[in-house]
Amino acid sequence: MDGTLGFGRAEFVSGGAMSAGSVSAKPVSVGVVGASGYVGSELLRLVLIHPQCQLTRVCGQSSAGRPLEEVLPSLRAFAPGFRIEAFDADVLAKECDVVFTALPHGQSMECVAALRERGKLVIDLSADFRLDDPQVYAEWYGPHSRPDLLQDAVYGLVELHRGEIAKADLIAVPGCYPTASILALAPLLKGPHIALEGIVIDAKSGVSGAGRSASLSSHFVEVREGIRAYKVGGQHRHLPEMEMALSRVAGRPLRLTFTPHLTPMGRGILSTIYARPLRSAPALEEILAEARALYRDSASVEVLEAGMCPDTNWIRGSNRVHLSYTFDPRTQMLIAQGSIDNLLKGAAGQAMQCLNLRFGWPEGLGLDQPPAWP
Repeated sequence: MDGTLGFGRAEFVSGGAMSAGSVSAKPVSVGVVGASGYVGSELLRLVLIHPQCQLTRVCGQSSAGRPLEEVLPSLRAFAPGFRIEAFDADVLAKECDVVFTALPHGQSMECVAALRERGKLVIDLSADFRLDDPQVYAEWYGPHSRPDLLQDAVYGLVELHRGEIAKADLIAVPGCYPTASILALAPLLKGPHIALEGIVIDAKSGVSGAGRSASLSSHFVEVREGIRAYKVGGQHRHLPEMEMALSRVAGRPLRLTFTPHLTPMGRGILSTIYARPLRSAPALEEILAEARALYRDSASVEVLEAGMCPDTNWIRGSNRVHLSYTFDPRTQMLIAQGSIDNLLKGAAGQAMQCLNLRFGWPEGLGLDQPPAWP
């Protein structure tokens, strides 16, 4: 599309979170690369309703050349006239203030590099810049063609890295499983309240986490009325990301046991974590208070009352995070739970939080819509 599209700036300020003086006169021009997938479509939706953003360019690979409304009919009334274009770093650099890249791992790195060489702010949702060690990346994903950029990338978990995100020009948005699990574990590690050995993460995800491309494993008949584990025994690619981030929180290296499961729901993640407490009778109220203090400034995280457990229905379609903490006196285990929408707080919503921080806007701007229920 030759033109741009954005909604009125002031009328979309949500929840009264922004003062009149904090809205800039000129909207930020946004490009989205990898727009036809589930994460890309959510990015487009959030950009279109954001009071400070103007959608300028929409890029894709297999869908290049097709009208956006043909690929994503849900947006036909909100982005009329847009056509998905092939990636062109020169065009994006000229017309966009910021570019979101939502491509599969291995495909983002050269696109990101081309944009950074042209001085563009990039928020990347692939795994290509999350890990700080190119050898670790190579072990789990394959060779990294631009390891020189890894030192410039900031891990975009908003609640733990606000200061760095606010100054970054390359932001690596965390994965969905890591987001739910790290946020649940961070208060326990910071206490410290738990031993670093023997931490077990048991996580369930909706089918949208597998992406939009057709595959037998995500076929309706294959997933309905069933649940199955996959990548068992330390094989899932999110594992090194979680260990990297949580080792930073703990101040020394740790190893995790992580078992993901595919569940017959469209979207959502529930992560249940088991850890050995450092005290035989941990003070649960103290843990809850510390978790609430840690996330006091978060526009997304809510620590539930003692005795409550998260439900993916409570956060679906929102950027919310629900956390809970329980102690099992029989087994002397602490149980932490984290629930998110994998496409929002686990991807596109968190990317928009990073954008808000980077431009000095309220963290929840454009994101504080309530969950979709039921």
